[in-house]
Amino acid sequence: TMVALQGGRADIAISDWIWVARQREEGRPFTFVPYSSATGALVVPAGSPIASLADLRGKRLGVAGGPLDKSWLLLRALSLRQQGHDLAAEVDPVFAAPPLLNEQIKEGRIDAVLNYWHYAARLAASGMTTLLEVKDARNALGIRSEVPMIGYVFDERWASRHRDALLAFFRATRAAQSLLLESDAEWTEVRPQMGAPDQATFEALRDGYRDGIPRHWGEAERSDAAQLFDVLRKISGSRLVGSASKIPEGTFWSEITY
Repeated sequence: TMVALQGGRADIAISDWIWVARQREEGRPFTFVPYSSATGALVVPAGSPIASLADLRGKRLGVAGGPLDKSWLLLRALSLRQQGHDLAAEVDPVFAAPPLLNEQIKEGRIDAVLNYWHYAARLAASGMTTLLEVKDARNALGIRSEVPMIGYVFDERWASRHRDALLAFFRATRAAQSLLLESDAEWTEVRPQMGAPDQATFEALRDGYRDGIPRHWGEAERSDAAQLFDVLRKISGSRLVGSASKIPEGTFWSEITY
């Protein structure tokens, strides 16, 4: 998807603003508008003796997204702050695709899993225990507002040529999200496409999506995004953010606030 965007074969793609920040630092004028503030979660089997990050020592921890996954980096940063130890040196991390990790924990091959929100929701609906939501780790690191990580990414030069159409698109997406937030009837319509095998899973996915709809996007969120960027930069070094020492100007499209 991002290759298509960079090659001019797509106008808009879904990614995170960390990617946008790195692109801008390297001279590519992409910009970002929020789509979701949903975060992943750390999940353990029901009855697991793991009750805190400290209990993960020596355990096999499944991690979706690889070593530079933002949730994994935040968990490492929290462990460093709370315990003085980098979780990466304490656990046996198992990096794999999200659905594979869900199967691994169901089969008892890993002790815990840090997965994306919709995969974590499915595990919770099946009776597993949510040990820590990534948003709570973020809050514990001093980032108080709901900073959306995922959003629409596009070239600002293209946006300047199609400003009215783009603003209309974002009004439509906000209206659609408001409808999904407030009305259960629409969820009945989309349920067949959700792959929810039972009512508990359906409700977990619906509620998780609703929780992730951004309510505010203004100066407070942008300020906390800068703090979040600093946390991620310090724990990952240049591997994640490149040479950027702060969020480059223009990373967030200035036309959208709410």
